[in-house]
Amino acid sequence: MHFHPLRLAAALLLCAATTTSALAQAFPNKPIRLVVTFPAGGAPDILSRLFADKAQLGQPVVIDNVPGAGGNIGADKVAKSPPDGHTLVMGTVGTHSINGALYSKMPYDMVKDFTPVAHVASAPNLLVVNNDLPVKTVAELIAYLKANPNKLSFGSPGIGSSVHVSGELFKSLTGTSMQHVPYKGRQFAIPDLVGGQIQLMFDNMPSALPMAKEGKIRAVAQTTAKRSAAAPDVPTVAETVPGFEATTWFAVFAPAGTPKDVVAKINTEMQRVFKLPDVVEKMKSLGLEPWISTPEELAKYQAAEMVKWAKVVKDSGAKAE
Repeated sequence: MHFHPLRLAAALLLCAATTTSALAQAFPNKPIRLVVTFPAGGAPDILSRLFADKAQLGQPVVIDNVPGAGGNIGADKVAKSPPDGHTLVMGTVGTHSINGALYSKMPYDMVKDFTPVAHVASAPNLLVVNNDLPVKTVAELIAYLKANPNKLSFGSPGIGSSVHVSGELFKSLTGTSMQHVPYKGRQFAIPDLVGGQIQLMFDNMPSALPMAKEGKIRAVAQTTAKRSAAAPDVPTVAETVPGFEATTWFAVFAPAGTPKDVVAKINTEMQRVFKLPDVVEKMKSLGLEPWISTPEELAKYQAAEMVKWAKVVKDSGAKAE
């Protein structure tokens, strides 16, 4: 039996195309696991649960909190999962932009090991201080740090988190020094901040703002270029320190090699969920700025952020111990 090489190639191509579209039709054929690289309660967890509650993909979306190593452990788990769309990660500016510059050895490549799905939201960090610290403004904090070098400690939910590098950026732009204390997650850092074991933190606004409103900690400033509508009366750090900007962001990634139509199917559903009026309202009330992107827009944004944060890490001399 003799096969014409061109016909054979065409048949193989047709076969491959049918398999890919069959994959998309068959997707999802089991629950989708959405890995959150930090413990429950923070912004990545809140966003993931909002999606899981509303997603209509024909299979449940199950949240899996895998904290540790500034989010690297959870992200690595997804990087090494089968590329079929059934395992996703709620990536952060840390796991997908900062950590590569900060950690001398990364378990995964922030670009090559993932397929971008969608950017979901960004948020300011909120510079919050212990109520007993005698500072109410950024200028007062800088003066206090200069008078008391290395006396204050700032906490973070892990090395490489936006919370950590916001502090490093602050130190390098103001010429001040303070100690960084990394925790396994923000829920371990906050009691120490309230109790005074650490004195300040650049926490994600969605988790810090409610505590500041309750009077448990004091909000001093926010880290975005413009004031967030969720806290219009809180000034930005940039109003005192020109050029200071640190935005934390959250985006979903799939393992590298995930079929395009599977990615498109997830992106379409994310676009729908994160544009629902009640979801948008909930996000905004927490200080989260909804921004749903295409996979291509996310890839471009991630590339720009990697350049920005590599410079901040280099200038600050920060290292992941």
